[in-house]
Amino acid sequence: MLATLESLIKLARERKATPIEGSYTNKLLKDKSLNKAKVLEEINELIEAVEKNTNKIHETADVFYHLLIYLEANEIKIEEVMLELEKRKNELRR
Repeated sequence: MLATLESLIKLARERKATPIEGSYTNKLLKDKSLNKAKVLEEINELIEAVEKNTNKIHETADVFYHLLIYLEANEIKIEEVMLELEKRKNELRR
């Protein structure tokens, strides 16, 4: 399970470092307005899918992908996000 997430992060970083012509990932990495719009669109689609009980897994996958690309495009490292979540988890145990 985590291997899939790690490979997606690796793909985003590889595409950022070495763009591939015509790559959707590269298009998102270069166009921050498009990337932001896609994140918002996919979150709304997930909310709708949950409310209607349809396509929840598909829409969740779309949110994960677009959010990871958004983070990478904006120099937000997932490793730092995970450290913050770990810190919060430890604070909740107190």
